[in-house]
Amino acid sequence: MRNPNGFGSVIKLSGNRRRPFLVRVTKGWSDDGKQIFQNLAYFAKRQDAIAFLAEFNNAPFNLDYAKITFSEVYTAWSKEAFKKMLPAVVANYKSVYNVHCKKLYDIPYRTIRKHDFQSVIDECQRSYSVKCSIRNFFSHLDAWCYDRDIISKMYSVNLDCGEPDQKTERNIFTDEEVKKLFNHVGQPYIDDTIVQIYTGFRISELLALSSDNIDLEREIITGGGKTAAGKNRIIPIHPDIMPIIKAHNIGGRLFPHTGTQTIYLKHRQDALAEIGIEHTTHDCRHTFRSKLDSANANKVSIDLLMGHKSKDVGERVYTHKTIEELRAAIMLLKF
Repeated sequence: MRNPNGFGSVIKLSGNRRRPFLVRVTKGWSDDGKQIFQNLAYFAKRQDAIAFLAEFNNAPFNLDYAKITFSEVYTAWSKEAFKKMLPAVVANYKSVYNVHCKKLYDIPYRTIRKHDFQSVIDECQRSYSVKCSIRNFFSHLDAWCYDRDIISKMYSVNLDCGEPDQKTERNIFTDEEVKKLFNHVGQPYIDDTIVQIYTGFRISELLALSSDNIDLEREIITGGGKTAAGKNRIIPIHPDIMPIIKAHNIGGRLFPHTGTQTIYLKHRQDALAEIGIEHTTHDCRHTFRSKLDSANANKVSIDLLMGHKSKDVGERVYTHKTIEELRAAIMLLKF
């Protein structure tokens, strides 16, 4: 069926193109009576192009909005949103954008459809949690655009992230393995492994520690930041690791490293393998919790030390009494 005069048109461009269907409208007429077209958007599917043209004719929108690309939306959104997010969340969304969204960078945001978002998730070869992060990232951008009338429908709703991963079996460090670690104190990647076992820090939190986080007089470490509950939590320093903390408390990062966190973890696993130990980095944190549970440590103290949200913790502040309760829990760690 022919479109009404002035409605615009959808044409298929020649060649092997990823988005071959062009939506265009008549902008005016030349002196010799020929139409002057304005290109609005490109689509992978004809039906999406037709729907876009119908939307434009139903309620013509600011044509500048039709040109705002995915990258431009991300830049504008991130300037506002990142100020309100924890550093670990910011780092996560930056990674999602830089690693998984390259195919969307130059596409006008208003032309992106559900299958475009879904293809990014489907092509991701990472875990279920990473796919959920991608979905959440898209929902943030969609909400930002919807609030500004850049889009009239949020296509990020109900994206499929697949089935949750099977729960990974965690192994705790045995007493013999911890003793073996202490036999190699001072070697690269060994000291930080021991400290992580005795503090329960996530690896990102551990690597962010600097001398500014260490209070030797009060014998505490203040650190953490992945979640609101885990931000700036206090970990009393166990006597077993005090010599290690003092040795590394020389200014700057406690455990400096070059390259990405992934490279660091590969080096750490190689170092552990050289002394006959095979564990994931999360096994350190799991060992910390498991040992406290086995020693019947106070449950509220465990949640505070782990940086977990607990209904029993509430808005509890770190009073002197609280710190001593945490110290009592830490002292239950024995290998």
